[in-house]
Amino acid sequence: MFQNDDNVFNVLFEAVSEGVIVVDKDQKIVATNKSSETMFGYTKEELINQHLNVLIPKTYHANHGAHFDGFMKNKESRKMGRGRDLYGARKDGSIFPVEAGLNPLEIDGDVYIMTLVIDISIRKQQELELLELNTKLEKKVQERTNELSNTVEKLKIVNIDRDAEIKKRIEAQDKISSALKREKELNELKTKFLSLVSHEFKTPLSGILTSSMLLSKYKLTEQQEKRDKHIKTISDKVHYLNNILNDFLSIEKLETGKMNYKLTTFKLSKVVNEVVYNTNMLLKEGQKINYPENIDDISLYQDEKIVELALSNLVNNAIKYSSENTVVDINIKQDETHTTFKIKDNGIGIPIKDQKSIFNRYFRAENALLAQGTGIGLNIVKSHLENLGGTISFVSEENKGSTFTIILKNKA
Repeated sequence: MFQNDDNVFNVLFEAVSEGVIVVDKDQKIVATNKSSETMFGYTKEELINQHLNVLIPKTYHANHGAHFDGFMKNKESRKMGRGRDLYGARKDGSIFPVEAGLNPLEIDGDVYIMTLVIDISIRKQQELELLELNTKLEKKVQERTNELSNTVEKLKIVNIDRDAEIKKRIEAQDKISSALKREKELNELKTKFLSLVSHEFKTPLSGILTSSMLLSKYKLTEQQEKRDKHIKTISDKVHYLNNILNDFLSIEKLETGKMNYKLTTFKLSKVVNEVVYNTNMLLKEGQKINYPENIDDISLYQDEKIVELALSNLVNNAIKYSSENTVVDINIKQDETHTTFKIKDNGIGIPIKDQKSIFNRYFRAENALLAQGTGIGLNIVKSHLENLGGTISFVSEENKGSTFTIILKNKA
């Protein structure tokens, strides 16, 4: 049949860029195109009337026969090799990965199978390279995790010694129970810490690796926009990691009592301007910040950097946990002894059951788990404010928003 219509099928097959191989019900090759001949290294004359096994590695012959018989029973067009890798065999004996689609044909009562074959060697090589890069990244992350585990193990040894000393000094059973409860909470914090660091470092590092790989592909002048996009991604991820490290350093200083506050007299408007300028770059589409009124004459004798840290944290959270086209209000009032800051948003709010824990270290509300964050910021802010004689509180309703209030002495 194919010999009689040779001209028709030559035109059809040669127009297809994929390799085309047609076999009869006995898997005898009856037609090929130039792409398939080039792919497998045979001439048309060498392939016609050959069994299809000539193009399949010997180790796959037995399984291929069973798969072919199953296909002949159903006779439905489908992708070949679902859930498994397929390979072709060239004339020179080399083996290469392929994708193949099967299409049944019935002409003049005879059944034929047309197979479209694609050489995916380059794609497989790229996948292997990407896998290798990911493996290296996983190894680096594991090394960091192991280092952190070693640190925690050392802390456990210290804690065991501490507990022994505590038990010697505690005479009543109620004090022993209280100490055990605190120990349990500490161990839970350690577990959360390891999980947090592993996740919060791994995700941005993966983003940095991916963007750096893609940068090398955009070499043309007209691709500068794409390069800039990935450079910004790398910059943002590095900035995020730097903020996490700064938070961890702040915790260490607070816990060891090494935090030295620098008290000066400063204009509050200077701090607010800096906070609003930096957070404006984080605004979502349609979001805006309402600047506080009548603050030009307000001054404080406090640690300027801590005040800026506290306001930045609350305004950043208000932006992050609010949707587009919402408003963040900053309100500041001062009397003879205290200055009160109120940061109000119209965001997702804090569920009632989570509100009692919102200032706990590493704690994140249930409805905020999908957003990036470490659960450290509010804990650090609260610790600093209390050290400076201030307070922080909030009122919140889920899906309606939150208002955080800071009260600081005008003079620390």
